[in-house]
Amino acid sequence: RLYAGVAVAAALLAAALIGFSALSGDDSESAPPPAAVDGRATARLFAGIPQDGIALGRPDAPVTLVEFADFQCPFCASFARDALPEIVRKYVRPGKVRIEYRALAFIGSDSDAAREMALAAAQQDRLWQFGHLLFENQGEENSGWVTEERLEATANAVPGLDVERALADRSVAAVAEQAEMAEHHARQFEISGTPAFLAGRTGGKLERIEIQSLDAGALTPTLDSLLEE
Repeated sequence: RLYAGVAVAAALLAAALIGFSALSGDDSESAPPPAAVDGRATARLFAGIPQDGIALGRPDAPVTLVEFADFQCPFCASFARDALPEIVRKYVRPGKVRIEYRALAFIGSDSDAAREMALAAAQQDRLWQFGHLLFENQGEENSGWVTEERLEATANAVPGLDVERALADRSVAAVAEQAEMAEHHARQFEISGTPAFLAGRTGGKLERIEIQSLDAGALTPTLDSLLEE
């Protein structure tokens, strides 16, 4: 397993403290899933914000942010917990920024299972709630933590999500197409680790953002600059 480090306050500590997932390791023994998932805070975070498949936010938002992530990546989970809520409150909820999710699955089989279910939830415009809850309750990489029971418990915590339909929709063509599109864009922009981000004026050219931390401040200068254009 390899991790590409990011710079934080002390350069000598960066690789030890924080990094980006870049390659998987071997599978290990499975971990037991939780009996239930509390989705109340996640429901409040996204309540009232329009969703359209993999997109969160108003379609006419002037700026688009694209996130590449793997549901097993611990650094993606850190971003989801520590930075995304501020990005949502400051930019997405007021209609300034629209975020598109590109789900990758390179760490292992748990990544594939999580991505399938998240993209199935996207068929009901609930990807962001479901994905955020997966990150909030993330298990150890390749431990077998993405079980059917875990997926159902997470889905049941998402208000308005038809769980039986989502379970069935994992096999629909649209899910495979979204996964293929994410991988295509990752190759196009030479994404080799997660989380990774692109941003640009909506409908215009997207540029890679080279982030130096996993807090909201890693993205706000770029978003603010784009909003001033």
